[in-house]
Amino acid sequence: MTRDVYHKALQNLQDEVLAMGKMVSIAIQKSVESLQKRDKQAAKEIIASDIYINKKRFEIEEKCIFLIATQQPMAVDLRTLTSILSIVTDLERMGDHAEGIAKINLLIGDEPLVKPLIDIPRMAELGLSMLDKCLKAFVSRDIEAARFICNEDDKVDALHDQIYRELLLLMIQNPRIIHGATYLTWVSHNLERIADRVTNIAERIVFMVTGKMEELNVSKY
Repeated sequence: MTRDVYHKALQNLQDEVLAMGKMVSIAIQKSVESLQKRDKQAAKEIIASDIYINKKRFEIEEKCIFLIATQQPMAVDLRTLTSILSIVTDLERMGDHAEGIAKINLLIGDEPLVKPLIDIPRMAELGLSMLDKCLKAFVSRDIEAARFICNEDDKVDALHDQIYRELLLLMIQNPRIIHGATYLTWVSHNLERIADRVTNIAERIVFMVTGKMEELNVSKY
């Protein structure tokens, strides 16, 4: 493999990561929309499409491993390839969280939601914004943007805590809605984990550029 071909392969891998990120972003957005609209058919389609996100992860991993084995990259190229291996794992898990929200929609069935969805869509919007900014930072190798993205995770955590408290209060006031309220706490938890995985990707971007492993958003608890 010539150097030109090798660098073209690295560029193609970057493009594939962006394509996978777009697939995940769409899955997250549609999963929350299907819950808002109580669209069970859309939820089933999201669940079925998760296999394509998984497939994309495996394809990217195979290409990374091939380049590492055959080209013996060093320094920034090696960090880039190992970082991509980590990034696609987090993206695939984010797809699983989107699938989880779709499954929760089906579990709720024909029952009405126990409360209007206000903060859950806001959590999704924040998480999607974080993911979009993170993918742009990955392309531009912008470590300051990556560090800033991690700070936004606090907003998602705050919304998750607020949703949990509100739903807990509703369950205390009316035990008959415990099942429905519990399902919504699961949705909130999935969205909180999505934001955490975006933070993981941001940390890999910093490592890719600097060679230093940093925990960018240390737990406050």
